[in-house]
Amino acid sequence: MTTERKQVNDVCLPTEADVEFFDRNGYWVSPAVFSEQELAAIRDRQDRIYRAEFETGRAPICNWLEGVDNPRALRKTDNSHWSDAVLRGVATDPTIGAIAGRLMHADTIRLWHDQLLYKPGRGPGRETANVGWHQDFSYWQCAKEPTLITAWVAFTDVDLSNGCMQMVPRSHQWGLLKMSDFFEQNIEQQRADMDIPEQEQFTTVPIVMKAGQVSFHHALTIHGSGPNATDDARRSMAVHLMTGETRYAQSQRGDLHFNARFMQGRDGEIFDGDAFPVLYGAPGAK
Repeated sequence: MTTERKQVNDVCLPTEADVEFFDRNGYWVSPAVFSEQELAAIRDRQDRIYRAEFETGRAPICNWLEGVDNPRALRKTDNSHWSDAVLRGVATDPTIGAIAGRLMHADTIRLWHDQLLYKPGRGPGRETANVGWHQDFSYWQCAKEPTLITAWVAFTDVDLSNGCMQMVPRSHQWGLLKMSDFFEQNIEQQRADMDIPEQEQFTTVPIVMKAGQVSFHHALTIHGSGPNATDDARRSMAVHLMTGETRYAQSQRGDLHFNARFMQGRDGEIFDGDAFPVLYGAPGAK
């Protein structure tokens, strides 16, 4: 996979009807953005990250390490784009940025951060590697408004058998709920305990995708995933993005997020600078 900046693939961009679907439901799935050749290179670089082979010499945040960490657990690596040019190409892909811009009605899209994800296949041990029901914005309280969106890139085919993501339609309209835990393994009990608005229903939609496709969900959309019951790993990257109007909110809770370190003393100002590269900027955008 080339590390040169790609051009926007107009075929992948959402139509007006697709944008209306996202506005109504809080999620949307794109056609394939990455080819199989690109995906092979991406998966190779993902494995190098787990062996602490950092092309740039800079380590990511909270990286799972081969020979050190639990092989049955969900692997979550924050900011792999710091460590590898190919993975940075995924996290800053201009087609992903252009799609996010349309869905969020924004003229600028910046990278918030990436999460490299690996859900192991079935094997010995009791770990399920579920991802609990959560809203991304519950972890991003250093942003004043939920003007953020996640692009989830499938590096392998995903369906219910290997723990694909499941979305709760319309939940982005429910506000920020208290019951949100990415690491919760008892997702059925979590669902039963969730305090949702009256007259709403917690219904789930499995996001079945081919490798190379990208799903998008609003920062308030409730989502999670079940176990991988296949022999092969489920591989992906969550590319967390924000509009160009996203502002820093200095607070005790908000400052727990690692992105707050780049904005200390700038309460109320827009997230900008090298830590948050631009994926998409419409003509005339700042």
